[in-house]
Amino acid sequence: MEYPKMANGKKADVHISGMHCASCAVSITKALKKQEGVLDAYVNYSTAKATITFDEKKIQEEGLLAAVKHVGYGAELVTDETSSVKKQESDMVRERDFYKRRFMVSLIFAIPTVVIGTILMQFGIEVPFAEYILWVLATPVQFVVGWPFYVGTWSALKRRSANMDSLIAIGTSTAYFYSFYAVLFNPSLGQYFEVSSILITLVVMGKWLEAVAKGKTSEAIQKLVGMSPKIATVILDGKEVKIPVDDVKTGDVLLVKPGEKIPVDGVILDGHSSIDESMVTGESMPVEKTKRDMVIGATINKVGSFTFRATKVGANTTLARIIKLIEDAQGSRAPIQRFADAVSAYFVPIVIAISSVTFFIWFSIGAGTSFALLTAVAVLVIACPCALGLATPTAIMVGTGKGAKSGILIKGGEALETAHKLYAIILDKTGTITHGHPEVTDIIAVKEKKDTVLRIAASLEKSSEHPLAEAIVKKAKNIHFGKVTGFNAVPGYGIEGKIGNVSYAFGNIKLLQREKVDFKAYKKQIEALEEEGKTVMLLASKKQLLGMIAVADTIKESSPKAVAQLKELGINVYMITGDNERTANAIARKVGIENVFADVLPEQKANYVKKLQKEGAVAMVGDGINDAPALAQADIGIAMGSGTDVALETGNIVLMRDDLEDVPRAIKLSKMTIAKIKQNMFWALFYNVLGIPIAAGVLYPFTGWLLSPIIAGGAMALSSVSVVANALLLQRKKL
Repeated sequence: MEYPKMANGKKADVHISGMHCASCAVSITKALKKQEGVLDAYVNYSTAKATITFDEKKIQEEGLLAAVKHVGYGAELVTDETSSVKKQESDMVRERDFYKRRFMVSLIFAIPTVVIGTILMQFGIEVPFAEYILWVLATPVQFVVGWPFYVGTWSALKRRSANMDSLIAIGTSTAYFYSFYAVLFNPSLGQYFEVSSILITLVVMGKWLEAVAKGKTSEAIQKLVGMSPKIATVILDGKEVKIPVDDVKTGDVLLVKPGEKIPVDGVILDGHSSIDESMVTGESMPVEKTKRDMVIGATINKVGSFTFRATKVGANTTLARIIKLIEDAQGSRAPIQRFADAVSAYFVPIVIAISSVTFFIWFSIGAGTSFALLTAVAVLVIACPCALGLATPTAIMVGTGKGAKSGILIKGGEALETAHKLYAIILDKTGTITHGHPEVTDIIAVKEKKDTVLRIAASLEKSSEHPLAEAIVKKAKNIHFGKVTGFNAVPGYGIEGKIGNVSYAFGNIKLLQREKVDFKAYKKQIEALEEEGKTVMLLASKKQLLGMIAVADTIKESSPKAVAQLKELGINVYMITGDNERTANAIARKVGIENVFADVLPEQKANYVKKLQKEGAVAMVGDGINDAPALAQADIGIAMGSGTDVALETGNIVLMRDDLEDVPRAIKLSKMTIAKIKQNMFWALFYNVLGIPIAAGVLYPFTGWLLSPIIAGGAMALSSVSVVANALLLQRKKL
């Protein structure tokens, strides 16, 4: 299945303040989409952020902000992701404290209201002027604590719509003003001041608990922001000068001492150390770094001191870009969210209609005004669709945050939703299944000892620029090299040279055939090594074979396990490579892959992805550089790049470690997140589908069951909290 892509155009992120519920987000989205030039818009209630794609020839950022403000909300353009996250965090704290204060105030008045209006009455204890005392106690709850609900209702009315605030305001106002009329003009009707007071108290309590839980969903990104160091030590004119990290410029030389955080991204100039890169890769083992190695800002220097040159600062650092990537993911919409948006848009008007019908039916059949009123209010209160609006965004926030902690960066809700139902996955061989660089695997002595064969071969190869030469020289790093004269590289064959007075030839079979060296006795051994996917080089002198060295791009230890795990997930696994069929099949056998595409040019890889897409959703796993076209063509592009620039830009999922086992982990995370979204949607709709008929009194004539407005208020408040709490359970799941 292909999902619609985001429309082309300029993209802007807008921080929004003043939203009370998921219906607010739907209203703002509608208002934005009505603006000429807006191609697409999505408002995420959980992150308080709008992502807007627009045609800048028709509308500018100022027009977008004005559109949001026109419908009664605050709007501010997001320019710096780090400050945006900090603002979001402070807004969440402010929201949490706002509802906590209101809940405490409401509780002070609501408790005596319940005691007088319900408990004492049950025991037959009469309180003088009880109705007037309840009136006095209920009024500040209704119009002070509940004032934001009236503001939200008025804002919705101006837009000719309704939201959760409308349901609460209408329901509690109906109970309050009915009681007000009864106390002043007809005491025999009875009063329901305690109903309106407790409803508002329960709803505000739910809002407070929801704000606390929502704060926990964004913990991962807040921790990343907190990891950024504040001070850097710069070398100026040979002196150490401490400056704010924000003042560091590209090209500055910085000093990092043991235990300090690396201020920005750069390249080591002098010194060596081991560095804790767990905040980027999720890998707990420190990484050894020396001259010319890259270092990442905000990682921790464990042992030695070193100087490095800053290459990326500010918004260009790896940490800042990861924060931006996670921010975008958490602000994105999964295709499944469209269902929730559609339901939320029509739900409130339908509920108000059901509530009105409920009142008139019960009133018309003679159940009494009080009974009809209570059922109508209960319908209004139980039906708030807040939980439905939270179902998808909270799960995506927790899922992407959990992935980030493990070095798995998921770029959006669409990637999560597609990854959980893959038909096939194509793994690039070089750098994905294998390490991506050749290593010496076998040294076979014929006429000389193994050490002698390696010393002669490495001495000859030291002057070569061939990719395999580096592997042989590296293997012989602790051996004394001989002086080579008369060096000659023979393209397509190998190399020749003299050590002392002895001439040597080192290369493939064609070179030995040219030199008329007899190697027939070892032909089967050579073929056996080649069947394993190894490149065999032969060393000869004076028309005699001295020995053989086999070199191969070795398989990562995690690759066979990863392939087995992908198969367990029910995914068809393919390997793609530019290598010849024999080498490709040898590697595939070792890792447990039966389906192989060999002799494939980089530009042809995308065609193989297209071919498999006819059967279902396909993921492509590559190193993010030469696999870019295939990664883009796939339904899900998974880039393995250890935090490289291209990896961060390419693919829908970025694996910060070069560990293939992170691929099945990412898919498991996708499956778990989508499962949570579906659970959340089920429970959110279950509350409403089950609650509305009971609140309306459908079961009352048969069973005597009736849902009081107070119980309805508690259920509604707890439904939102339970949805967020269920999403938070993702954090405990093991990948």
